[in-house]
Amino acid sequence: MKKLYITRLHAISTIILLIVLITSNSVMAQTFTDSNLPIVIITTDNDPNTNLPLEILDDPKILATMKIIKRPDGTRNFLTDQNTTSFLNYSGRIGIEIRGSSTQTLPKKQYSLTTLKSDNTSNNNVSIFGMPSENDWILNGLGFDPSLVRDYLCYYMSRQMGNYASKTEFCEVVINGDYKGLYVFQEKIKSNENRVNVLKIEVTDNTLPNITGGYITKADKTSGGDPVAFWMDETKFVHDLPKPENATPEQTQYIEAEFNRLQDHAYDDDLIDGYRTIIDVPSFVDFMLVNELASNADVYQSSTFFHKDRQGKLRAGPVWDFNQSFGSTFTNSSHVDKWQFNNGNRIGPPFWSYLFDNGEFSCQLAKRWNEVKAAGQPLNKDVLIAYVDTALSYISEAIPRESQRWGAINDHVTDVNRIKTFINDRTTWITNNIGSFSNCANVTLPPLVITKINYNPKTSTDFPVSNDLEFVALKNISDRSVNLSGVYFRQLGLTFQFPYNSTIGANETIFLTSNTATFQSKYGTVPFGQFTRNLSNKSQKIVLADADGNVIDSVEYFDSAPWPTTPDGGGNYLDLISTTLDNNLASSWVASSSDALSNQSFLASSAFMIYPNPVANMVTIEAGKPMTGVKIYSILGALMEEIKTSSENLNLDLSAYSQGVYFITVYNEDGFTSKKIIKK
Repeated sequence: MKKLYITRLHAISTIILLIVLITSNSVMAQTFTDSNLPIVIITTDNDPNTNLPLEILDDPKILATMKIIKRPDGTRNFLTDQNTTSFLNYSGRIGIEIRGSSTQTLPKKQYSLTTLKSDNTSNNNVSIFGMPSENDWILNGLGFDPSLVRDYLCYYMSRQMGNYASKTEFCEVVINGDYKGLYVFQEKIKSNENRVNVLKIEVTDNTLPNITGGYITKADKTSGGDPVAFWMDETKFVHDLPKPENATPEQTQYIEAEFNRLQDHAYDDDLIDGYRTIIDVPSFVDFMLVNELASNADVYQSSTFFHKDRQGKLRAGPVWDFNQSFGSTFTNSSHVDKWQFNNGNRIGPPFWSYLFDNGEFSCQLAKRWNEVKAAGQPLNKDVLIAYVDTALSYISEAIPRESQRWGAINDHVTDVNRIKTFINDRTTWITNNIGSFSNCANVTLPPLVITKINYNPKTSTDFPVSNDLEFVALKNISDRSVNLSGVYFRQLGLTFQFPYNSTIGANETIFLTSNTATFQSKYGTVPFGQFTRNLSNKSQKIVLADADGNVIDSVEYFDSAPWPTTPDGGGNYLDLISTTLDNNLASSWVASSSDALSNQSFLASSAFMIYPNPVANMVTIEAGKPMTGVKIYSILGALMEEIKTSSENLNLDLSAYSQGVYFITVYNEDGFTSKKIIKK
């Protein structure tokens, strides 16, 4: 395997050298005045020693000024518009450097840039081309892609499937008065609520639970001196978050162990420690489908990102780098009739093929494929070809200028036709080889409904921290108990996975909270569990899913009309009027007082006694009527033990419990309530 890989690298190097020799003799200057595309003008600062513009290097970033011309009415853009403020999408300071690996050998460079404030130091979070505000951006030079649309197409594919992928805009670039050609201005992959929505792990986060996230990790070639974090077989893994220089040994050990855990359990279907408890299945499925439809020769071994939020599952993506896809002849490694994870060459870590060989996972893969390739769907061949045509029409005016400037796209038309033919042929091949999804076609979902959301609680003297008072309530709308094994919050931004064999009773409502102790103190009862992260005070989508990612219930709330507005810091929470209503409609919700919550459904705490308290070993519970169940929780909300009973009295042996504070929740036909106990 290693010999094949080295041989392939030698071939790539030879091809790159030939391209450089050919194109270096065909670079031509030209007059550029206007475009139907946005125009990006970059002027680097002068070198104080020579008074000439600074050269843009691989590292470090140098200072420059950037203006982006994009007339708001969508009409034609002119270089002379750079002095008209109303025509500028951005005008300000940046730091800029050359980026990329093999593309750095090309005459046409790719760039990474950071938007800065006027002090030339502070990051300046701005919206560019309508993309969410941030400061890290990329100018993608489309190296090794004669079609000029591969990245643009594949990022679109992933976004249309509901995943985050870099947002993009075609533009033409001028640096220090020199026309540089056609580029894609796009988002850099990084931690941000509008990009990869995971917490930023700090150098001090070296113990549970903080050490569990967030991470952005990539299987990739090393460049720029970044060290290899760990290996899996012959695949290098590199830290992206935390930055390589900030990653602690404990953090590296933790995230490596998560990948090893996936590899060890990729064949296991159980909900105790099988692969579905480790990974977010939909993200792995969608990642594979986009890359396999494109037959991306770079994937799995290189340019393969993963991310993991705190206390959350490992997720695949975002997708990245498709210049060797759709039958690219650059290395002749993108084939119609081979799976990229099993092509005998750069196949990446074994867990990809292990997952494919797992009947449960492959069933989900086949099911999703048949959904997204259907007419009008994101991976439908006609949809993709139409999108290619639309993109090419948009950049058609810039293509001759690009070719005149760099002379590297003489086979542009041939390559575009190659992509279209490849999409048709690859769709047929995958359909014939992906297998059946009959075993997972019909899914029975647990009857759970999101019924209460307290996203911006009002503070008080006793409870001064709003974030500690947040909660989400779920109701079992059936007359039977439901096993919650594998159920989790699928959408990033809120993290919770129900413990194995945990249950919710018939018609029972349970609460998940941001702070177990605060909830117990305010409402006199212990919540079912404690989620990680905090709810947005503006708007957020909450998605409850089963272990395979099938959506059980989903709500996207807003803090503005027609949604009730008093839950936005006014002392109320969102309360679903009836479980028979569509809880995605604002009209289905009312504002209810959080102060009255404790009187709605909780059994009076005087209805049972618990003694002795503090307790050394045995504790006794006496209730005024038969109990239906008892649950014991840790101070952090973890379910320690669950007992089914029909007795009015119960003796519990706590001798094996560690010293500390616990909560005992007692259930009967009237409801439930909790009391705190201290284990000596």
